[in-house]
Amino acid sequence: MVIKVFLASSSGSTAIKKKQQDVVGFLEALKVDYTPLDIACNEDNRMWMRQNVPEDKKPANGIPLPPQIFNEESYCGDYDTFFDAKEDNLVYTFLGLPPPPGSKEAEQADKDNIVENGTHAEENLDDTIVPVEDRNGDSNKEVKQATDENEEGEGDEEEQEGAAKEETAESVGDEAPTVKEEEEAAVEETDEVTEDTEGQAEEEEEQEEEELRQLEEEEAE
Repeated sequence: MVIKVFLASSSGSTAIKKKQQDVVGFLEALKVDYTPLDIACNEDNRMWMRQNVPEDKKPANGIPLPPQIFNEESYCGDYDTFFDAKEDNLVYTFLGLPPPPGSKEAEQADKDNIVENGTHAEENLDDTIVPVEDRNGDSNKEVKQATDENEEGEGDEEEQEGAAKEETAESVGDEAPTVKEEEEAAVEETDEVTEDTEGQAEEEEEQEEEELRQLEEEEAE
């Protein structure tokens, strides 16, 4: 691929000369091989350039001014488009050339490829990922159901244990008053026996005293 730069060596326009120098100097700095084609001294070059610049890229008067840049017969652009590509670090893309390794444009292209590939990879990954439930099918549902049943069984056991504890507490509470009542009844019986014993003793003492009085009265007579 040959880069062609159409120039006017004898142009009287200072602006055109400056633009031509800017393009040539930048290409030489990048070590891009190019072929300068003078349209001032060569009528064929001037005619070829005017015929091959696309109609939509020509100025209002229809006569394109140098510098005009081509890659073989493919039109690249004029100075303005070249300047924009230079500002965006896209000169090689502008010229239709692969950027050399290590250049800013190559690094940017690598980043763009990484982002693009990464995006596609994520999309494909999202498309190919099968949910766990779909992969395991019914077996996963059965495992989940068994787990739920176990959890329910454990909950029932806990409820049963709680109910048993409550019943035990209630039974203990019912038995406690019963034992207490029995103790109180035993104490009452003991008191009654004691009272009966004391009453019998008093009666016996009174009988003895009565018998003594009778004996004393008999002796006195």
